[in-house]
Amino acid sequence: MKNESNNDRIVRVIVGIVLIVIGYVTSGYISAISYIVGIISLFTAVTGFCLLYTLLGFSTKK
Repeated sequence: MKNESNNDRIVRVIVGIVLIVIGYVTSGYISAISYIVGIISLFTAVTGFCLLYTLLGFSTKK
């Protein structure tokens, strides 16, 4: 069940790409955290489903 609007998904793709680039150009904990959050952001954008939205009872999809 999708719970993200198209605008939400576009923002997540952009944020995911930016975070992966930040992870590439930095090192240490910041790099690892950026990669992880970036990949999660891209995954949720592709699937259209956010588990956190479900847990909070929130949806951006109309």
